[in-house]
Amino acid sequence: QVQLVESGGGLVQDGASLRLSCVASGRTLSDYAVGWFRQAPGKERDFVAGITSSGRSSYYADSVKGRFTISRDNAKKMVYLQMNSLKPDDTAVYYCAATRTYSTASSYYTSSHYDYWGQGTQVTVSS
Repeated sequence: QVQLVESGGGLVQDGASLRLSCVASGRTLSDYAVGWFRQAPGKERDFVAGITSSGRSSYYADSVKGRFTISRDNAKKMVYLQMNSLKPDDTAVYYCAATRTYSTASSYYTSSHYDYWGQGTQVTVSS
């Protein structure tokens, strides 16, 4: 198994940037595909970005494409979400998640595909 802890959230202004981090402990992170999800109060938990175990391919929700970048450093057991041009609609708790299950391109978008979840980090974007 693997344990995940997110950090890097905070309160920023419209148009600002943040980089979220997810650190893993336990099994080597290189065995896991990783996704970022977010959930606003009263809303469903939605897919944000995903990355293959190798880091060679990534996937993004249409709402963040061109603004957010997911990356990973398996040697450091870290996954990152660089968020630029933040908008108030990006306000949510952000979660990282991981799975060792074989992942197709479409499976990255589904929360039920992931087996392990972090505790979340709050991102608030003010206008």
